[in-house]
Amino acid sequence: MVSYKLLLLGLVFAGAVLQSINGKLSPTSYLPRCPNALSIVQDEVIAAIKNERRIGASLLRLHFHDCFVNGCDASVLLDDTPGFIGEKTAVPNNNSLGGFEVVDRIKAKVEKACPGVVSCADILALAARDSLGGPSWQVYLGRRDSTSASRSAASTSIPPPASNISSLLSSFAAQGLSLRDLVALSGSHTIGLARCTSFRARIYKDTTTDAVFAKSLQSNCPVTGNDNNLASLDLQTPTYFDNLYYKNLLKEKGLLHSDQELFNGTPADAMVKLYASNTFAFFYDFANSMVKMGNIKPLTGSQGEIRINCRKVN
Repeated sequence: MVSYKLLLLGLVFAGAVLQSINGKLSPTSYLPRCPNALSIVQDEVIAAIKNERRIGASLLRLHFHDCFVNGCDASVLLDDTPGFIGEKTAVPNNNSLGGFEVVDRIKAKVEKACPGVVSCADILALAARDSLGGPSWQVYLGRRDSTSASRSAASTSIPPPASNISSLLSSFAAQGLSLRDLVALSGSHTIGLARCTSFRARIYKDTTTDAVFAKSLQSNCPVTGNDNNLASLDLQTPTYFDNLYYKNLLKEKGLLHSDQELFNGTPADAMVKLYASNTFAFFYDFANSMVKMGNIKPLTGSQGEIRINCRKVN
């Protein structure tokens, strides 16, 4: 079993890796200019989760969907306008992402405390960390916000729920992430919900689905209709960050096809078994992988801007 001490060493190691590959980001980036930034974000996230428990999964997902499209630059937050098309209506995001209002509230609070200092991209990174109630890690800060977005990139860069293991590996490799990162980060599906359209084929046609599990979902997600009906990605503890996601995969009870592909006779199987039996190993790898993901092509220095309103370019 991985000890608490080893877990903490792992988090320090993750920070050291990030510092060595991107010296422009720093965990103390806001100390001189906005010393209360981190506590403001954390307080607002905690308040939002108390109001709606599942918002934690939404905030984590926002960070993931942001980073996988041209880097962690808050492009996912930009609204469409008559002269601008953002990423919110891309297929993986449309009627799927949430938590935007929470980000708005956080941004308003930090702007009041220290105008023009804290980026929306850093708010996403911090909110993702603070939303879990499970593993934690040191967030390196100093990202800046994009002035553009790409709906086409969002439509092709984010792995769809029907992905097989090969396409998942390709999507993650394109972001500089490994098989271990793929399996660890997929553990975020221990919280949150999915729409019927995301798992319909899985519960009617997929041969790697436990029959009783599939039948339990079919009344809520019929062969046709009710596309927006929701099911928990982890039916047992859908609002708690734990390792039951992996235990479900061992029983062929992954809700999405892309989930079950992680335990389907490939090298990923060994990591699924490890995380299913060892929560600390999962938390250790998840934290390190979140740091790596948060370092995907950040804008720094004079690149981009610090948005005043996360929904629009200054």
